[in-house]
Amino acid sequence: MTSPASQPWSQLSPHRAKRIDLLGRYGPIAGLHIKARGRRGPAPIALLVPGYTGSKEDFAPMLDTISDEGFDALAIDLPGQYESGGPSDESAYLPSSLGLVVAELVGKLAAGGQPVMLLGHSYGGLVARAAVLAGAPIVGLTLVDSGPAELPQGWRRQALDIGEPAIRQYGMEAAQKLRDTLDAHNPAWIAHPPELKAFLRTRFLRSNPAALLGMAHGLRTEPDLVGALARTLQSTGAQALVMCGEGDDAWPVSAQRDMADRLDADFAVIRNARHSPNVENPEELLYTLMPTWRTWLLYYADYVPAARAAA
Repeated sequence: MTSPASQPWSQLSPHRAKRIDLLGRYGPIAGLHIKARGRRGPAPIALLVPGYTGSKEDFAPMLDTISDEGFDALAIDLPGQYESGGPSDESAYLPSSLGLVVAELVGKLAAGGQPVMLLGHSYGGLVARAAVLAGAPIVGLTLVDSGPAELPQGWRRQALDIGEPAIRQYGMEAAQKLRDTLDAHNPAWIAHPPELKAFLRTRFLRSNPAALLGMAHGLRTEPDLVGALARTLQSTGAQALVMCGEGDDAWPVSAQRDMADRLDADFAVIRNARHSPNVENPEELLYTLMPTWRTWLLYYADYVPAARAAA
């Protein structure tokens, strides 16, 4: 397995992926796409879904390695995020609504002959499971630092409570100033190089306010759907993996381990990472992820023909 091209990793890590636009129900969906290196014909594809205030760039350190391991990779901006447009209706950004968008995209990819590995980070995990519940035809689901239900009490939820009135009353610029004030006391933010800070600010300001408000509401109200997801995975034969940083400060590691048990899924803790191992320690994340995905493909090759024959 090859390693990401440079350290430290970040949303600005270099990669070979190309910027593309895909058709979606709310307009173009911005993506970063890279084909499997050295492979002819349809390859299995990893569809990567970012979290709240995130974007496709959150997976920049992973893209080349996924390609080198024989998979296409497609990282997207969800509707309303960064370079993807979206509606003004806040309810369109709840996990159930965005899950329909992702399910449609998975359906198009699968119809083209590509087995789909669906990965969601944080809020993207809630969206990814909603896509599976909506019938997305996947081989496997990977949930990264995503919990069983609404975001528990803690500083991240408090930030949502503070940020919502700032956006509603004073707009995005005021919300960004509030973020700057909070980040001034965050050692991780202080250590970021200037170009990364500039990108993260630009990304936030280009977000659709309705998307930030709708997703924030989803983070505070999402019910526990783990049982329904487990039944869906079992009925379709899709596999699951739950991963999280050892220092995740969004959903407790224990809650994510319990979710994995309820899903009958594998569970992995990524060392030297908090809530975003995709940029904090992508090398270890990929070390676990790629062998798992290859095992899923072998199972899929056996399961699908047998299931079709039985039907």
